[in-house]
Amino acid sequence: MIGVIVKSNEPFERALKRFTKSCEKNGIISDVKKRQRFEKPSEEKKRIETAARRKRLKELADQNRKRLY
Repeated sequence: MIGVIVKSNEPFERALKRFTKSCEKNGIISDVKKRQRFEKPSEEKKRIETAARRKRLKELADQNRKRLY
């Protein structure tokens, strides 16, 4: 359970921002977004494969760019 202790004379907006940052750091927000709708196992596999393909292509492009200079 994530909690934020509000310091004396601290504005609410700043405490809320610290709470949001701690939630993002722990991956809670991305987990909630991922669970908003059900994803079939085949769709999840396809999404992971396309992400890996994009990452591999990006790394190859970076390597080719470095060779040119």
